[in-house]
Amino acid sequence: MKILVTNDDGIFAPGLWALVKELKSIAPVVVVAPDREQSAIGTAVTLRQPLRAQKMRPAVPGVEAYSVEGTPADSVILALDKLAEGKIDVVVSGINHGANLGDDVLISGTVGAALQGYLHGLPSVAISVVFGDNLHLDNAARLAALLVKKIGTNALPTNTFLNVNLPNLPLTEIKGARVTRLASESHTDTVEESHDGRRRYYWLIRQGLNKDTDKKTDIWAIEQGNISLTPLHTTLLNKPSPPIPSNLCSDLLRELRE
Repeated sequence: MKILVTNDDGIFAPGLWALVKELKSIAPVVVVAPDREQSAIGTAVTLRQPLRAQKMRPAVPGVEAYSVEGTPADSVILALDKLAEGKIDVVVSGINHGANLGDDVLISGTVGAALQGYLHGLPSVAISVVFGDNLHLDNAARLAALLVKKIGTNALPTNTFLNVNLPNLPLTEIKGARVTRLASESHTDTVEESHDGRRRYYWLIRQGLNKDTDKKTDIWAIEQGNISLTPLHTTLLNKPSPPIPSNLCSDLLRELRE
């Protein structure tokens, strides 16, 4: 087994190397990650400019490491097609410094990187820790290693695509682990307006995590001090859309002609 590790916090992020250190103990690891912080970049890929990659001296000896002047998704695509020597068996993205819950997965670079592994037919895991002081990265790293082992022994299916979040707590204070679904709303987005003396500009602001009373969601699990494991899928590819009303096409055509 060979593991590709990436992230959206950049090649120098402590969470990345905590993850690499733990995973290296179970299998060979190659690291391909953005050269800078790329949070909230989602699934973006670079199509209209060249991508450059540089071999790096790894923070954990004995692993192959590259930084990419691009997005997390770019990093995985480059790794799988050009940079990684030999076959990659699993992709792990993280450890993200901050949770990725609910509809956050749609803009998360951490999840976006794991998605590229999944789209290439590989089991993929995105793993994050709720942001706070003294991040307990060791818990997430150990959990990621356990999940990779389960993938390697077929205890998890080969088409696994997991979004994993941990509360930022000592292991003794984590209450449990739950298989969850995505909450429908994770944050409230607002806009602040300001002026620099020449022109008006805006800040997009994400408010704190919304509360959720649904015990099946990832947000509820985290709020209660549990680990959340959320299976993801690419809806457009794997799940049929709701039925289209039979009169929709005729109505649209009629309205277009009016």
